[in-house]
Amino acid sequence: MTDALRKQIEINYKAFQERLPSILATFRGKFALMRDGRIVDFFDTARDAYIAGKSIFKDDQLFSVQEVVETPVDLGFFSYAMPERQI
Repeated sequence: MTDALRKQIEINYKAFQERLPSILATFRGKFALMRDGRIVDFFDTARDAYIAGKSIFKDDQLFSVQEVVETPVDLGFFSYAMPERQI
């Protein structure tokens, strides 16, 4: 993992934790696509969020995916939860 990606994940995770109380009721169980500390959009599956992130941020691939649940889980880039293959 590059330093830029690691920094992006840290920024996004912190921002997500701060926003969680205000989005939980509306987006519980969805997956947030995040970039630069902001939520870009919500998706029904982690896979959908990942595919959108790969497409939207194709130049540098700097984004992260976070599930909207009561206790946030650091999914990192989300690649840890996915096999290393093309989707």
